[in-house]
Amino acid sequence: MTPSEPSRIAPSLRCTCAADGFGLIDLVFVIGIIAILAMIAFPRLLLARQSAGAASAIGSLRAINSGQLTFALTCGGGFYAPTLTVLGTAPAGSPSAFVGPNLGGANSVTRAGYLIQLSATPAGTSPATCNGLGAGQTGQAFKVAADALEASNARFFASNATGQIYEHTSSLFAVMPEEGPSPQGALLK
Repeated sequence: MTPSEPSRIAPSLRCTCAADGFGLIDLVFVIGIIAILAMIAFPRLLLARQSAGAASAIGSLRAINSGQLTFALTCGGGFYAPTLTVLGTAPAGSPSAFVGPNLGGANSVTRAGYLIQLSATPAGTSPATCNGLGAGQTGQAFKVAADALEASNARFFASNATGQIYEHTSSLFAVMPEEGPSPQGALLK
């Protein structure tokens, strides 16, 4: 048979081989594309997670400020609770505490990547409270802070008896006064 002659092989005997499924090269290519997309998306995912944690920390500080105000007006005789566990203790005859169990279960609470802590200097003239705290243990003011636990997160928050929330790039708990403006950080609007 010469190259110019048409093939005389029967059509049913010709090879009709087709590739079925993926080859190894195809699989490597797809995995490479997925890896590139993951590398692009990962920093944004981390930022979104930190933003959600910051929103949770701000919400926690607002809930504690509200709980402290309610405590002072209804249970503390005008004085504030010195710890989160005092705010988490319900008054006698009431089913509800001043903050939820997720905030009032311990004196230092970890939530959404933040360490939340509260303190109030005891005032010797304070009365006993309706939820079992003795006289002289509550404070005339308080401070509360939410400190980021991840090294890559540079958003720290704090508040005090004024009810205003401040943000800074480092912890505010040590410098935050129990009332009045913070010497560091910016006021959140």
